[in-house]
Amino acid sequence: MARPQVGDYSNFAKPYIDASTEETVASLITNHSKTLLDFINALPESKADFSYAEGKWTVKQALQHMIDTERIFTYRALTFARKDTIALPGFEQDDYAENAPAKHRSLANLKQEFSFLRQSTDLFLAALTDEELQQKGVANNHPLTVNAIAFIIFGHNLHHKKVFEEKYL
Repeated sequence: MARPQVGDYSNFAKPYIDASTEETVASLITNHSKTLLDFINALPESKADFSYAEGKWTVKQALQHMIDTERIFTYRALTFARKDTIALPGFEQDDYAENAPAKHRSLANLKQEFSFLRQSTDLFLAALTDEELQQKGVANNHPLTVNAIAFIIFGHNLHHKKVFEEKYL
């Protein structure tokens, strides 16, 4: 299945879709999963509670946000792939970050969860048929295809990898 097209996602998601040049979900998994895991696993413990500016998330909070967001988008993909027609709500990332347990967790524990989650998401996405990838639903009042969600998941992670590289390390 080819890259998502305009109409498969909202304008808000465009930067995440555009974050990679991959053409398929399979190529996203092949070309980005290991790189993302290696990068996250190399984050130094000494930076765990570092924030690059007042009011910005720490490394642990940003990683927790990546985990939460991937879970939410994977649930959306599962819902739409199974042809459930319920409109799914949005989520307020800052509320999630405020109420997440990141400050009480070790960076090692967050890395482990991210690793297991990435593997689980990859297995789920790789098993989807073209028909399932074409399924469409509504989340946060915007139409989304399952295929677009896969690209958003990777694009979101790649976005945060770039932020880590530019502002945290």
